[in-house]
Amino acid sequence: QVQLVESGGGLVQAGGSLSLSCAASGRTFRGNVVGWFRQAPGKEREFVATITWSAGSTYYADYAKGRFTISRDNAKNTVYLQMNSLKPEDTAVYYCASRRGTIIGTTPRVYDYWGQGTQVTVSS
Repeated sequence: QVQLVESGGGLVQAGGSLSLSCAASGRTFRGNVVGWFRQAPGKEREFVATITWSAGSTYYADYAKGRFTISRDNAKNTVYLQMNSLKPEDTAVYYCASRRGTIIGTTPRVYDYWGQGTQVTVSS
């Protein structure tokens, strides 16, 4: 059983930056794909970015390209999401998720394990 714990959310002004972390316990991320999703009130959960643990291959939602960066730290068994140039529309609860294998997934249903989420609020 993998347990994922997100941290790093908070309140930031538009144009600011935040760095989210996703730490795994119970099992390493080796052999997994790790993704970040977000969900705003009244909206469906949407894909943000994903990374393959073994190769470090990344993929981003269009709105995240150029502003967000997903990365991993093998030694710490942690995945990060660096978010720059934040906008009020980035306000949401951000979740990390993992799935076994090496194929990138952009839909929530293909992920097996989820964290509890961390709130990101961007004020205008």
